[in-house]
Amino acid sequence: MVISNVPAAAGEIIGLVYACAFAPEPGDSCNALAARFPGSTLGETLRPVPRGDGTTDLYIVPERFHAQFCADVPAPQSARMAATQRPPTLEALTEPSGDRPLWREVPSWFLIGEQDHTIPAALQRFMAERAGARRTVEIPGASHAITVSHPEETAELILQAAAVPATA
Repeated sequence: MVISNVPAAAGEIIGLVYACAFAPEPGDSCNALAARFPGSTLGETLRPVPRGDGTTDLYIVPERFHAQFCADVPAPQSARMAATQRPPTLEALTEPSGDRPLWREVPSWFLIGEQDHTIPAALQRFMAERAGARRTVEIPGASHAITVSHPEETAELILQAAAVPATA
C-alpha cells in the first residue's frame, strides 16, 4: 500500500515489486480491498491494542500467528516473528489510498503467495492484472511472509525489476 502512494517525483524509481501486498486504486483501503475476494482470515486473528496517540494496533494473537501469517516458515522462526511483530494500525488499514498510484507511472512486478491468508491470492492476481504487471510469480504453498520463506525468488524478482532500463 505504501509504495503505491510514493510520488513519482520522489526519486529515480524505475519499478515496483509487490510481495504479497496491496496495490490500491485511489480511494481504496486495505480493508475494502480485502473484502473484494474471499479467503482472508486475518480479522479473526487480530487483537486490538489502543495506543497512547489515539490509534489502535492490531496484533495477530501469538497462538494463531504461524497459521495466519507464515505457515511455510519453521515454527521456531515463526515464534520469533510473532513475538517481534510490528502490527499495522486500524487506521492504516482503513485509510483511503492517495490520488494517483505509482504503479500507473512505473512498471510493476508481483510476487504472490498461493496460501496467503492475509491478502488472498485471488485479490493479488486481480491487482497485478489491474496494474498491468510486467511479471507475476505465484509460489505454490507460500504464505503472506513470502519474503522470509522464499528469499531467493523474492530477490530474483527484485533483480529482474531493477534490470529494466528506466525509460522502458
